[in-house]
Amino acid sequence: MSDLMKSIDDRTRLAGTNRLEVLLFNLGRDTETGRNELFGINVFKVREVMHIPEITHAPDMPDGVEGIVSLRGVMVPVINLPKFCKINTDDKPEILMITEYNKHVQGFLVKSVDTIKRLNWDDVKEPPQMLANRLGGLVTAVTELEDKSLVLIMDVERVLAETAEFYNSDELFEGIEKHEDGKNITILFADDSRIARQQIQDTLKHMDFNYISTNNGAEAWDKLTQFADQAEANGGSISNHISIVITDVEMPEMDGYVLTRNIKGDPRLKNIPVIMHSSLSSEANQALGKGVGADAYVPKFEPLELASTLNNIIENQL
Repeated sequence: MSDLMKSIDDRTRLAGTNRLEVLLFNLGRDTETGRNELFGINVFKVREVMHIPEITHAPDMPDGVEGIVSLRGVMVPVINLPKFCKINTDDKPEILMITEYNKHVQGFLVKSVDTIKRLNWDDVKEPPQMLANRLGGLVTAVTELEDKSLVLIMDVERVLAETAEFYNSDELFEGIEKHEDGKNITILFADDSRIARQQIQDTLKHMDFNYISTNNGAEAWDKLTQFADQAEANGGSISNHISIVITDVEMPEMDGYVLTRNIKGDPRLKNIPVIMHSSLSSEANQALGKGVGADAYVPKFEPLELASTLNNIIENQL
């Protein structure tokens, strides 16, 4: 897996090109369907891949969490992905993928890893409803490789939300207050993860804002251009329709970098503040967001920080 050791600079050059690199892996052959699905995860989120070390099992773990491992003195929770995804398989996990989301590190047990593929977000689509239902809503996108095999992009944020308390707690919203001018502010947000959309929505509800939810950058861009056309036809301002845009980075069809660049490149939309909201929270990713015109960059699953950023933008830019 030497490809995982590529420099950050090499991979960050993909930003703004609507491309990404994914590490392909599988969870074993499903004894009920006979299928051996191929999944993908953004390489940016994979810290290392290894054979499974000794796992310390502990009582009262959430379903799907096997225990913890010690990696260079750091205790890392281990999630059994086949078990969590309710895939009945006779194949035992053989590989541990160490991943990082929002500076939280966790391991995923999988049957095997395959290779790294460079994909175009244009070719990554929302999954058909039948496929999404069969896998319990855990697939956020799907794409087809050159050999016609399908790659399922897993909604890892949902996995973490259901196995880690810090991703799914009412306490996350404590201290968020209604905005005095909330009813006059409409925020459009784009995210392909259902659990992330729900948390953004809950944050905006606490602040008493109006909101429009979209599932990816392409859908958000369509709505924004429609509003811009309406405003132009009526001689009004886009601010009468949309006050702020919140966008994820990784999304099917159009990623957040391209969406932000499009917004800032359109004279009708360029004054709309854009907040990038992503689990890719490294300094390099934040710099990339600022490079395409984002006004702020907020890590996911930090409602207080998102609320504070919204208040700051409203006070200083609207």
